[in-house]
Amino acid sequence: MSRVQLAINVTDVDAAVAFYSKLFSTEPAKRRPGYANFAIAEPPLKLVLIESADAGATLNHIGVEVSSTEEVVAATRRLAAAGLETAVEDGVECCYALQDKVWVSDPDGAPWEVYTVRGEADGSHVTTLRANGTCGAGACATDGRSATAPCC
Repeated sequence: MSRVQLAINVTDVDAAVAFYSKLFSTEPAKRRPGYANFAIAEPPLKLVLIESADAGATLNHIGVEVSSTEEVVAATRRLAAAGLETAVEDGVECCYALQDKVWVSDPDGAPWEVYTVRGEADGSHVTTLRANGTCGAGACATDGRSATAPCC
């Protein structure tokens, strides 16, 4: 199963959860401080809300969730063969989950990820944002650094 992921910055995660719960008639699949995600059946969408004091740039990143690491590897090969610069992150803790992923950026710099969730994570290896406030290659810390915000 594949589905598109849309990660957006919000100033108030509780208000955003209330709005998107009504919009899509579903409750979040995961809630953490400053973070929520929805697994929306129709349309097939993974919606991620990331609380940010300055949510002026609402798009955080776009992702395509796939079922397995093998699919991430296949996407990495396909993207590289197409001449796109890729950044691979294997076994990273992001979005309170252990993930394998590959990142590319569109011509305007919008970050896209193809990723799979290998399992839940307890948050002991917190996630940090890139310097520009978005998720992306290098954003997911696995060394226990303090987080500036949840990511992915």
